[in-house]
This record gives sequence, structure tokens and C-alpha cells, in this order.
Amino acid sequence: MIGLYFGSFNPIHIGHLAIANYFVEYAKLEELWFIVSPQNPLKQKNTLLPDYHRLEIVTRALRDYPKFKASNIEFSLPQPSYTTDTLAYLDEKFPEKEFALIIGEDNLSSLHKWKNYELLLEKRKLLVYPRPNCKKGQFHSHSNVLLLDAPQIEISSSFIRTAIKEGKDLRFFVPEGAWKYIDEMNFYRK
Repeated sequence: MIGLYFGSFNPIHIGHLAIANYFVEYAKLEELWFIVSPQNPLKQKNTLLPDYHRLEIVTRALRDYPKFKASNIEFSLPQPSYTTDTLAYLDEKFPEKEFALIIGEDNLSSLHKWKNYELLLEKRKLLVYPRPNCKKGQFHSHSNVLLLDAPQIEISSSFIRTAIKEGKDLRFFVPEGAWKYIDEMNFYRK
């Protein structure tokens, strides 16, 4: 089974990698694909670095991790990106592979707002990362939902962007290759 970890990754950070590593090891995934989303329907696009740069940051972050792959699969799909459409495309392109969705528990609580969420629940394993203060909802007990007891990591991309803008050196919060690219390109400084 291949885990799909969707996100803006603006930028990717060590929290993303730690979560991904946990899911590969404890959910016994063959691979984990980081799907760089051009536009999350619930986020404003103007806050994002251009798609290519975010993909490059993710690609550099994942070097030396053979089970992790960076994917631009959504770049050629209609925007805004809907998970259900991307999954249908992946099923068509890779019919021999089984895909599971990795989401945060906060997203599980708002899953009813997702396009075709019933189909996602019916056809996919949802591997869920716990979040603090999330109340158990209607989907927690679904047979295709697996809430893993992963350590909780309190790092966010917005924290990193703000700190860089403030002139802070957060090189240990971002994988080395990704940090070098962010630094060389002067991203998030303005």
C-alpha cells in the first residue's frame, strides 16, 4: 500500500517528515508520496510559493529517503484540487497500486465538507494522525479509518514562514537540502 500525504508544503518541515516516517513504519506502507497541492480549496493561493518551487523544496527534503517520493501529480489536474479527483486519476494511471490517504485528525472531523467524502470513506483506508483537542466525531469509528498513536509534533509551516520573515535561523526545523534552497532563493523573507 502507498500512503498519500497531500499538502501545500509551504514549506515542508521536519514535522512532516517525522509523521511520514511514523506512518511508513507503523502502518507498514511500501512508500509514501508527498502530493504537492497547487491549490487547496480551503486555502488562498496567494499565500503560496509557486508550485515548482514548493515541489523543488519537497524533492530536496526527501533525498536519501528511498520510501518517500515527491509528486507533482496535481499540477496537471483542474484546480482547485480535490482529493477525490486526484485519487480517481491515480487509480487510472496506476491500477495495480493500492492507495491510502494520510490526514490529520482535524481533517477527519471536517471530512463531511470534502467533495465525495462518502466515496473516500467507502473505497480508501484513511490513516489518521492525532491532533490535540480533537473531539471524536462521526467518522472515527468507521471501518476504513485507522487512528494511529503517533507522537504529536507541534511545528507548522506558518511558524517557519513567520520566523524566517523575522530573520530567525530555523535550519534545524527544515531538512537540510530544503533549507539550503529556501535560503539561496530568499524565500519567505518579505
